[in-house]
Amino acid sequence: MNIDFDKMGGLVPAIIQDADTRQVLMLGYMNREAYEKTVAEGRVTFYSRTRKCLWTKGETSGNFLTVVSIKLDCDQDTLLIRVHPAGPVCHTGTDTCWGEENTPASSASPLLFLSELQDFIEQRHREMPEGSYTTSLFRDGLNRMAQKVGEEALELVIEACNGTNERMIYEGSDMLYHLIVLLTSKGVRIEDMARELQERHNPGWKKH
Repeated sequence: MNIDFDKMGGLVPAIIQDADTRQVLMLGYMNREAYEKTVAEGRVTFYSRTRKCLWTKGETSGNFLTVVSIKLDCDQDTLLIRVHPAGPVCHTGTDTCWGEENTPASSASPLLFLSELQDFIEQRHREMPEGSYTTSLFRDGLNRMAQKVGEEALELVIEACNGTNERMIYEGSDMLYHLIVLLTSKGVRIEDMARELQERHNPGWKKH
């Protein structure tokens, strides 16, 4: 990433945005050293213009900003950093430095949680932590993942025909989870399926 640190005397503004809610959380500044430390450690580090030193957000409060992505603007002098905040971002205790609430989108619509769930499953796929059931599915391979979707779908059908709505929801949730794991292994997002359904809703849609 070719960042133009010289334009503003060695510093560039860094806009911090929640990766899930897209809420802007704060604005800080980075010099080259702060940027490199942020990339190396995966936690946002700024350069303090008043103290003239580096400071990692959360080093005293524990409210770290874990980096999800970093983008450079068209002029190469401003960063957009998407993060997962560990708690309130502002030193006053509010979610943002503008006193706004950072409410997860999934709180307004549980359907949006499916996207957050796949983000989490993708993280499992990257890190493959020991002791994780999701990790074990990825290690078992594509055939096993596909088999699990089929097994959970069958259990859903059984509950729909002979069980209770509560058990049907339970088994359907199992099926959705395993389906998202399978999609992730194939590099496909749950949003891709939503777009397909959206296209089918168009009156002019024709079956492939």
